[in-house]
Amino acid sequence: MTDDKVKRRLTTVLCADVYGYSRLMEADETGTLETLRRYRTAIARLVERHDGRIVNTWGDAVIAEFTSVVEAVQCAVELQQEISNQGSGASQANPMQFRIGINLGDVMVDGTDIYGDGVNIASRLQELAEPGGVVISSSVYDQVHNKLSVGFDCLGQRPMKNIAPLTSYRLTLGGRTAAPESFPLEESAAPSERSRAARMEDRRAPSSSTNVVSDWLTKLPRPVAAALTVSAFLILINLFTGHKIWFHWPVAAILFAVVLRMVLGHRPESDREGQR
Repeated sequence: MTDDKVKRRLTTVLCADVYGYSRLMEADETGTLETLRRYRTAIARLVERHDGRIVNTWGDAVIAEFTSVVEAVQCAVELQQEISNQGSGASQANPMQFRIGINLGDVMVDGTDIYGDGVNIASRLQELAEPGGVVISSSVYDQVHNKLSVGFDCLGQRPMKNIAPLTSYRLTLGGRTAAPESFPLEESAAPSERSRAARMEDRRAPSSSTNVVSDWLTKLPRPVAAALTVSAFLILINLFTGHKIWFHWPVAAILFAVVLRMVLGHRPESDREGQR
């Protein structure tokens, strides 16, 4: 008997698609196909570098899978950066840009192909991405948000064709989306926040000596700190109210009382019991 049971596995699926492919082909078929072939070569090289494999290619789309979620996201970021660098040196008016979606999910395996919601969700996430951008599912975000030096902009739950709404995240780099030519995000306000904080630090700078004295007093025992504060107050009163020096007597009495209290407070317990 043959085993007809469907094989399944948990994997990370990356779906990449050319934005406006039909428009590009209409404008320049030969140039668009040549550019697509060059970018597919770069995609295959980066996928292999991050221990992934190309599952399928049709038209302008590419499906790849990775055993590591982190490697999949790193591959997507490097891919968008390389395409952006190649496109910036091109003379064409409409450079080719990819949209990428990444999902971690259960898939059905048929030979070298994979099917199921795990793949479909990655494809729908790709449709939510901006040209040159990367959108990931919440399952991917949970695995990578504290492992990569990139930012994440929550898109909330977006409706997707034939897929139940799920929370997705857009990758950001340096306060902008992973697409260098994309729209700025809320994180772009960070430089102004940093400059405002710097101005606040400048305003607080003159009081730094006061803060040092305050911190030093807080580290002392409470009676000692109180005695020193009162003594300093008496000295200031004496200096600003007359030429006759009188502060040494009350200050000496205060310090003597504090020292006596500390000495008596640190006596061995046996001495205290003996007195009682």
